[in-house]
Amino acid sequence: MELLHLEGNDAIAVECRDVHREFQDGDRLIRVLRGTNLSVNRGDFVAIVGASGSGKTTLLNIIGGLDRPTSGTILIDGIDITGLNDDQMSEMRRQKIGVLFQDQHLLPVFTAIENVEVPMLLSEIRAQKRHEKAMSLLKAVGVDHRANHMPHELSGGMRSRVALARALANNPALLLCDEPTGDLDHKTGSEIIKLMRDLAKKDRCAVLVVTHDPEVARMADRVLLLRDGQLVEELVGAFFKHSGVDVDSLRRADRQNGQSTTE
Repeated sequence: MELLHLEGNDAIAVECRDVHREFQDGDRLIRVLRGTNLSVNRGDFVAIVGASGSGKTTLLNIIGGLDRPTSGTILIDGIDITGLNDDQMSEMRRQKIGVLFQDQHLLPVFTAIENVEVPMLLSEIRAQKRHEKAMSLLKAVGVDHRANHMPHELSGGMRSRVALARALANNPALLLCDEPTGDLDHKTGSEIIKLMRDLAKKDRCAVLVVTHDPEVARMADRVLLLRDGQLVEELVGAFFKHSGVDVDSLRRADRQNGQSTTE
């Protein structure tokens, strides 16, 4: 199935232009997204934070084609997805979008390597090539030695690594992550985020993460706060200070340390 590619900047993986999402609740109109704008380049790691109920998951679902905006435009790798029908949107997700969930959603009757092969099976990639690529991805995330284990035989961190490998199986332009560290301990969660960030930069895949975790925000290239239906950058520090974490200072220190190690 051929998808229409619009002329634009090939470096941009996802772009939202004046996106609105409204819900009718009886006589009440609920405006969740109010002219949201977003642009994420390939290889960038962007975190979206905000209070519960602010619309973070709604925005992620709209970008992933699981929901439709009331108005506005969304481009994924130069393709306007707002006018696609269901079959075209399924093809878009298969070709361009990887998804990493908090609870992984691994298929319980499949081994680790078989789970990673599933997206490639849907893309009709031949068996030997599927197997080779799946093993390469499992090696990249550090669990190739568990390739033939069932999900229930893996730790939470290992299952997250397998899910990450699966999400990257079809070389997506965009990786969407909804609270990927929510069920993990601090050390394992940090390892998964670092791994995700490094692999995305290597493969020039944009990563968009919805999170409440200040450690995720600390490691992101950009952090955006969703408030009153719009994304803002300048209020992120104040959002985390309520939980006693000065993310702005931590990010500045990380950048300074990174610069000093390269000099």
